[in-house]
Amino acid sequence: MFGVSASIEVRPRRNIAPTQDIAAIRNDENEQRELVMLRWGLVPFWAKDPSIGNRMINARAETVAEKPSYRAAYRHRRCIVLADGFYEWRKDGDTKTPYFISLASGEPFALAGLWENWRDKQNDETLQTTTLITTAANEFMQALHHRMPVVLEADAAGEWLAGSNELLDDVAARTPPLQAWPVDRRVNNARNEEADLTDAVGDIIR
Repeated sequence: MFGVSASIEVRPRRNIAPTQDIAAIRNDENEQRELVMLRWGLVPFWAKDPSIGNRMINARAETVAEKPSYRAAYRHRRCIVLADGFYEWRKDGDTKTPYFISLASGEPFALAGLWENWRDKQNDETLQTTTLITTAANEFMQALHHRMPVVLEADAAGEWLAGSNELLDDVAARTPPLQAWPVDRRVNNARNEEADLTDAVGDIIR
């Protein structure tokens, strides 16, 4: 779907949490797309230690081009993170209900991201990390949360990787139709990875 001819082994995941590795596609030195594993939580190349990545799992689309933490990656190190769904928690009074959101078509998709290469000068080791771009919720997602990741189909994913600066301005109109359903609260614990974790426990929203 996303133009990668060579791949690495990626096991199915149903509950990925920050600081864990996620599958992503980026352009290599020859401008060919490659599939890689990146740690979720971006560590800027100038950071003194990698702990900063724990709070840099998302970058706001409205400010990503100017913020010092992200602007270099925005210009030179873009990626797309592969998914067939994501979770969001809807607040109902004093409780929060987890929902699984996917394309209405059921097809896989990509999330717009950035990546960085951080080097530990003391140990001469490198760490490659990523962050996801978020934007204001579209009409569908507003019933669940006020923010959402930038969801990309294959053509839009190509534009993102090619460096489009207009895509984020039009992302709401270009987000494909979505569906969502409530799931078990076990998703609140990242150790849970059971096959039924994404099963609906209530009505589907379309």
